[in-house]
Amino acid sequence: IAGGVAGSASVVIGHPMDTLKVRMQTAKGNPSILTLASGSTYGGPSSLFRGMAAPLSAACVVNAIIFSSYGWSTRQYEDKYNAQHTHAKAFACGSFAGLVQALVICPMEHVKCRLQIQDAVISTSKTNTATASHPLRTTLLSALYRGWWITCWREIPAFGAYFTLYDVFNKRIKDTLDQREVQSELSTTNASHAWIASAVAGGLTGALTWAIVYPFDVIKTQIQTAPIDTPRNERTISAVFSKIVKEHGWKHLFRGLSVTCLRAFPVNGIIFPVYEYTLLQVCD
Repeated sequence: IAGGVAGSASVVIGHPMDTLKVRMQTAKGNPSILTLASGSTYGGPSSLFRGMAAPLSAACVVNAIIFSSYGWSTRQYEDKYNAQHTHAKAFACGSFAGLVQALVICPMEHVKCRLQIQDAVISTSKTNTATASHPLRTTLLSALYRGWWITCWREIPAFGAYFTLYDVFNKRIKDTLDQREVQSELSTTNASHAWIASAVAGGLTGALTWAIVYPFDVIKTQIQTAPIDTPRNERTISAVFSKIVKEHGWKHLFRGLSVTCLRAFPVNGIIFPVYEYTLLQVCD
């Protein structure tokens, strides 16, 4: 329940910027952010919320899987190695949670990415409704897990780093706030320190983690938004990587990173506080 509530909140806050990120990764030329966000090509500002139904409907399941997988693997790790709290444990268990999440998120993001880049003509024309839905029907039937390996390359190390960095940042921020309170003789409660540390640590962790694995996300987007009938040899990780570097240069692998990091801070800054608060309410 706590994971589902936190995930839903993060989707509502972050989806518009996620749509903008996908458009930056797939757009031809160098259109401005304003054009990508509100231009008529995609259907105006409201189109930024296109494709949100898929991640929102799955947010409860995905986040329940993440936190449950992390909790289960943590207990297994502690029983086997008798390690109560180590960075190695956080990375190993976070990586396991990333692998489990990839099973759910790969097909979901495949459909989402295709919806996000549909132009206004296809998405609004009654004449082309069948044409627009045909690729999605084909995707659902025969290519749901297209981009599976690149999704694993992104999710597994990302979640390993995610939980490890969160522990590090959260502890250091809370310790710093506690020390400043003692020095300034303020009456701020330890509980407020915990919420502030959780929010800031989550935001920093999300932004930094995305910066680490972002090139994998660019390649994944290209693979999953390629025409359905693209030959297999043209949509492998190595083929898409080579094509991007050859046609656009290395910088293209980081195209949209600024928007992603800007989105990642509030999205991840809300996940842990909402999760922890909801968990307290449910347990009480």
